[in-house]
Amino acid sequence: MYELVKRVVRMRVEGAENVPASGPVLLASNHLSVTDSTFLPMALGRHVTFMAKAEYFTGRGPWGRLVSWFMSRDGQVAVDRDDTRAAVRSLDSCLEVLEKGAAFGIYPEGTRSPDGRLYRGRTGVAWLALKSKAPVVPVAMFGTDRVLPPGSIVPRPARVRVVFGKPVQLSAIGTDPDSARDRRAATDAIVAAIAEISGQDYVPRYARVTA
Repeated sequence: MYELVKRVVRMRVEGAENVPASGPVLLASNHLSVTDSTFLPMALGRHVTFMAKAEYFTGRGPWGRLVSWFMSRDGQVAVDRDDTRAAVRSLDSCLEVLEKGAAFGIYPEGTRSPDGRLYRGRTGVAWLALKSKAPVVPVAMFGTDRVLPPGSIVPRPARVRVVFGKPVQLSAIGTDPDSARDRRAATDAIVAAIAEISGQDYVPRYARVTA
């Protein structure tokens, strides 16, 4: 099925050589569509675990059911965004994925962009990066919002492009996962790396949480 979908969307992948073929890696991506978590692993050819909002596991309609199937089958980490304590606890499950030497994908913005711009990152990505010491690879998704525009339940044909940037060097920026200052500095550096390869305008505030 993956190969069929890749042909339909005429997927173009750049920079895959920046992602280690094995071992732990944190893939920090912009977030344009619910389909991002489907297309990113397709582009990489390596299993990727995501922290995904609980609603992705109960999707409706053809695409919603496909995403729900993908999330459940691949062992994605569900997070209840309405429960702050539960969301924080879920980071421990994410850390376990990296400690086992696997690839983990995360959207620093914490939600899909409401307007295509790149918003301020939440510091969970830095906590994972600094705690695990896994390499952090910035990712830029293009066109996924045209495959499944907000509010749509039926996917449309559109070109998808996925770009993997060079790993972000955090050692000189922040090293202490328990330091709020280090987490913020590292998060800002990661988001800046995403902006560099995505070309998105940056908005220095958190995005409004989307459904």
